[in-house]
Amino acid sequence: MTSRVAVVGATGKLGGLAADLIDRTEGFEVAARLSSKDGLEALADVDLVVDMTIPVVSPTVVEAALAAGKPVLVGTSGWNAERLAKLGHRLAELPDLGVIVVPNFSIGSVLATRFATIAGRYFDSVEIIEAHAATKIDSPSGTATRTAELITAARAELGPVEAPHVDQRARGQQVASIPVHSMRLAGIVAQQDVVFGGEGEVLRLTHQTISGRSYEAGILAALRALPEARGLTVGLDAILGLDA
Repeated sequence: MTSRVAVVGATGKLGGLAADLIDRTEGFEVAARLSSKDGLEALADVDLVVDMTIPVVSPTVVEAALAAGKPVLVGTSGWNAERLAKLGHRLAELPDLGVIVVPNFSIGSVLATRFATIAGRYFDSVEIIEAHAATKIDSPSGTATRTAELITAARAELGPVEAPHVDQRARGQQVASIPVHSMRLAGIVAQQDVVFGGEGEVLRLTHQTISGRSYEAGILAALRALPEARGLTVGLDAILGLDA
C-alpha cells in the first residue's frame, strides 16, 4: 500500500529535499506539494502530512492536519517547550493521532546531542555555538534549543548551569540557563559546537552538516514511524532506539 503524502513548505530547501526523497521512496508518493502560503484544503485528501515551513506558519499547518485527522511530521524550527506543551495537550484529545517533531534530521546531530546530555552531568560550565546559512530566519536554531533543554533536564539533580555575565548582550541568549550564540553566514550549511569547561580541561562536541543529504536517513526513519505514532514524539531518539 502506498501512502499519499502532502509536503507543506515544498518550495523551500528542506521541504524540496523531503518531497523529492519521498517521491523516490517505495511505499510513499507526494500527492501535494504546497508552499508556506498555499491553502491547506489538500490535507484532507492525503494519508500523511509533512510540515517543512517556517515558525510562524507551522502551528497552523499542524492544527489543520490534526483537524483533518492526519498524522504530522514536523521539521520546522521554532517548536520550543511552550509550544510543545500546548501541542501535547491538543494531542491528548486525539488518542488515535500522532505528531513527530524533529529539530534535526541528521543522525550525527542526534548522536551529538545525546553525547552532550551525558557530558552535561559532569561539567558545570556549558555554552553552545550554532551556525547556519544566512537565509535561516530563526535563531537560536531548534537543534540548539533542544540541546540546551536536554542538557538542563539531565542536570535536574545538580541544578541549572550558572553562566557568568549573562546580562551582557555579547554573552548570547540564555536557553534553559545555557548561553547560546548564533551565527548566520554565507557558505555554511549547519554546525553546532557544545563546549564544556572544567578544571584544567575543555571538551568540545562538534557536529557539522556538509550537505543536505545528511538529513535523508532521518527523514525516512521518521516518515516510516509516523503512521503508528500516537501522541507527541520529539526528536529521533526513540525512533532510532536511543531511549531503549
